[in-house]
Amino acid sequence: MKKQELKKLLNQKVDFYNQPSFIKDDPICIPHLFTQKQDIEIAGFFAAIFAWGNRTTIINKSKELMLLMEMQPHQFCLNHNSHRLKRLAGFKHRTFTADDLYYFVEFFHQHYSKHESLETAFFPRKGMTVEEGLNHFKNYFFSFEHLKRTEKHISSPKQKSSCKRLNMYLRWMVRNDNKAVDFGIWQNISAAELICPLDVHVSRIARQYGLLHRKQDDWEAALELTANLRILDKQDPVKYDFALFGTGVMETKR
Repeated sequence: MKKQELKKLLNQKVDFYNQPSFIKDDPICIPHLFTQKQDIEIAGFFAAIFAWGNRTTIINKSKELMLLMEMQPHQFCLNHNSHRLKRLAGFKHRTFTADDLYYFVEFFHQHYSKHESLETAFFPRKGMTVEEGLNHFKNYFFSFEHLKRTEKHISSPKQKSSCKRLNMYLRWMVRNDNKAVDFGIWQNISAAELICPLDVHVSRIARQYGLLHRKQDDWEAALELTANLRILDKQDPVKYDFALFGTGVMETKR
């Protein structure tokens, strides 16, 4: 397929999926339950971290956690005490246990005690690349005392991971196209700098379209895919996540 034909096809799919109707069946519906920036950041972060496996389960477990946090995740993390933490004792999502959750809450407590936004945890200064930001975030996230087992829940390019869940989270926070799906509440990087979230569905469709040739679904593959998407739209390459994911998940089910 010629580049212009592919661009037209993918743009049509972006227009179809990048709509408010997309929200209710996607983990992004969790941060959309909130209006305060910090609540959006925390709720979105948990939803993204939980985002592997069945989407209905991801959404239900994320909602369960928000209810345990009294639908005030920012205040819960900022003002938690031993009594309130007991509410979280039975929480579990796949390999993510209450012990992991306790650390996540403690990290948010430490960070929001000093910062207004989670953006500075990823990009403490302008001019950082996404790769630099994700590597910085993992180092910073685990800078407090923690269980070694909890580290598996946060990936980084340094580990050669595609960082699908964190790149998806960054898409949610950074992209601002007035379509009401992504939030666009972070300013230290632009949509042009984002890296496309790469999972098995996206990579399969990307290879079918000739947008990805690397065999492994790793960080290098995410960079290769994004570079090819930038040829189609330099300013907003990651909008095509809607097209690739939608084709890979939604249309496969039909």
